[in-house]
Amino acid sequence: MKIAVITEDGKTISQHFGRAPYYLIFTIEDGTIVAKELRDKVGHRQFAQEDHDHESENDPRGHGFGAHSDAKHVRMIESIQDCEAIIVCGMGRGAYLAMEQANIRPFVTELADAEEAVKAYMGGTLEDRTDKLH
Repeated sequence: MKIAVITEDGKTISQHFGRAPYYLIFTIEDGTIVAKELRDKVGHRQFAQEDHDHESENDPRGHGFGAHSDAKHVRMIESIQDCEAIIVCGMGRGAYLAMEQANIRPFVTELADAEEAVKAYMGGTLEDRTDKLH
């Protein structure tokens, strides 16, 4: 099984999913972390160079919804299709739902240490703080 964590430094969980430049991928076998891999993540730094779509500003569901946002989420998810879950500290509701639709279980946590959060996930104790979605 593989678990993705958003990160800027390869150790801690980033505060904002869309702005994080990397995924830290943990490979777990028989309940043990056997490998870690840092993957590039598409995000706001790439999207800033593209035309801004104001469609989601009028969406009653809030920020991160609509066809333009959906297309961005698909691009962000492409490099973690082989992961079972993703752990973040902050994320928009649209991105959260996009992960669920891609069959990647999102977890919003207050833990800062990536490995600690993955171990909590493996132990079934990682709390999903959906109240932290924006």
